[in-house]
Amino acid sequence: MSNENILILGSGMSGLGAAHHFHGQGIATRMYDKNRFPGGHTATFSHDSGFIFDDGPHISFSKDPKFQELFAENVDGKFEKLNAYVNNYYHGAWVKHPAQANLHNLPEELKTKCLLDFIEASKQEMVEKPANYLEWLISAFGETFGTHFPAIYGKKYHTVDADQMSTVWMGPRLYRPTMEEVIRGAIFAETPDVHYISNFRYPTEGGFMSYLKPFLEKSELHLDHKVVAIDPEAQTVSFANGGCEAYDHLVSSIPLPDLIPMVKGAPKEVLAAAAKLACTTCITVNLGLARNDFTQATWTYIYDEDIVFTRLSFPHKMSHKTCPPGCGSIQAECYYSDKYRPVDVAPEELIQPVIDDLVKIGLIQKDEEILHKNARLIPHANIIFDLDREEALPIVHAWLDKVGITYVGRFGEWGYQWTDEAFKSGERGARQIVSKL
Repeated sequence: MSNENILILGSGMSGLGAAHHFHGQGIATRMYDKNRFPGGHTATFSHDSGFIFDDGPHISFSKDPKFQELFAENVDGKFEKLNAYVNNYYHGAWVKHPAQANLHNLPEELKTKCLLDFIEASKQEMVEKPANYLEWLISAFGETFGTHFPAIYGKKYHTVDADQMSTVWMGPRLYRPTMEEVIRGAIFAETPDVHYISNFRYPTEGGFMSYLKPFLEKSELHLDHKVVAIDPEAQTVSFANGGCEAYDHLVSSIPLPDLIPMVKGAPKEVLAAAAKLACTTCITVNLGLARNDFTQATWTYIYDEDIVFTRLSFPHKMSHKTCPPGCGSIQAECYYSDKYRPVDVAPEELIQPVIDDLVKIGLIQKDEEILHKNARLIPHANIIFDLDREEALPIVHAWLDKVGITYVGRFGEWGYQWTDEAFKSGERGARQIVSKL
């Protein structure tokens, strides 16, 4: 093994990706995580009630054969291969996803306005360089659909108005249907599936974290080590427990707004730029039910602004072994952000409002037998692609490059990364360091 002294901060997907690559090159690493459990966002929690919930919804839908094989080996081939059925809830109407290609169940007047706007928008050239997300939505879908659906959902999910967001995050996430698809979706209740996640994989047992356990053996793991200071000149990392470790190379997946203030010598302009970077905070409410027949969906998007949750996922649809036999489970996501919508409740205070709103939309009964209830606060959930990000991020990254801190993952690159993308980000960071050795 190499004598290089390499530290990895964070044991989530990107940290494990880095550890995996270093290990493959015969290089030993030490990994530190602030939590008392490994996995970061991909952690899984088992409860005495028999229900298992991940730290937010996680599935593997990578089409990369190498990545698929790697994950399959990690669970000895014991995984579920499933087709995703996704739907939406809009003011009493259940709409297949994506809604823009499935207008059938909407009220007639709204559906007509959406269609007329789609037709009008199709006559125009797409805005080549939209000033913001809202401008793109109206150009792509017309004003009625754009403002009633993705703009509203985006505000619930990202906590910021669409005209304050950029478009760099979108990728395949918003399907732009053909005019034929729009018309067919308005006329017919059944339509072909066009969602970008056509099928996915999930471990049969143990939740999503089962995919990652073998990676944990590829680095010397230290839990309950919260970083409080980094000295890039002395090349040391200090921890809240009083420990201090030296390094030759440092890989960090710590969220940039938290990381920069801890780095000794950070200039004022870099500190100011890091402070402009925003992400959401998520409170997940996890419920275990005595039945499993309450939905056909794998997950559901909620458009109503007066419904407390933004998205629902159903772990029992991913693997029946996430709950006791015959039971079902719901994970509700409620979004906040320090910058735009600060958390104003304790996580447990959301349990009853979530239950009440599940009854309101007709997903569960008022007298539903609920076998498990808990809520979790996720301080860093999703990156907010507001207009401040595009100016601030290059300033932060340039300075980290200068002081030799390799940043990886969703919160290091400050991007919209799925699980495989975060893992590959860690691999890239490790590859950059290996190339210098």
